[in-house]
Amino acid sequence: MSSIVPELPEQWKNLDIINILAQPAAFVSISQCNSLYRPEGVQGGEKQWERGTLENTIKVANACREADMKFFWIGYDVFREDYPMTELDKAQYGYWSEAFDAKNKSTEFKKWDAELVDELKEISRPEDTEFFEYAHQSSFVGTPLKLMLERAGIKTIVLCGIHLDWCIEGNARAARDEGYIPIVIGDACSCQNPENDISTMERINNIVCPVLSADQAVSMILQGQAKIKAA
Repeated sequence: MSSIVPELPEQWKNLDIINILAQPAAFVSISQCNSLYRPEGVQGGEKQWERGTLENTIKVANACREADMKFFWIGYDVFREDYPMTELDKAQYGYWSEAFDAKNKSTEFKKWDAELVDELKEISRPEDTEFFEYAHQSSFVGTPLKLMLERAGIKTIVLCGIHLDWCIEGNARAARDEGYIPIVIGDACSCQNPENDISTMERINNIVCPVLSADQAVSMILQGQAKIKAA
């Protein structure tokens, strides 16, 4: 997928992204759960495991560990049965529940469906923060995210996950409006429909924040750490 990550537009070319990534930063994984990365998951029809996003997430996560970034694993429950809901939520989430045959799924299955996928569990650490997103497509509403970022003095947020045109774009926009500097890792994300990946990356890249490939991000993170060590 890295070949379809767009070039940075002129407006971002004067940014010192290496320095931005060398500042206190957070690695944020969103919605990388069994539901989307396992054939048995209720969203398994998307075959997200075939798109390379998981491998690219791990690649970036390892570089972020070396940079001593704060880690956030943010999940979501597609069934959302216990979520507070507006009329719009009831209509939308109710439709999802019918589509995923929620009434015939066990409590144990629903819990498993929403869990972080094993490949990411393996690289998580006890000091990481893990919670669910409760708003429509923002991790800044109804969660401790903003408070924890502020207390840690973090401004830069590295975003990976699914769906690119839903939670990733929504969180990038929210982060920008909250005064943070989001960086989206394009090939560590994907839309429900992969045909929408390019247009979504271009929209984010042109309007909201830089979109980098995993390889670009890793290189910039490591360059930033080398500068810090050499200083």
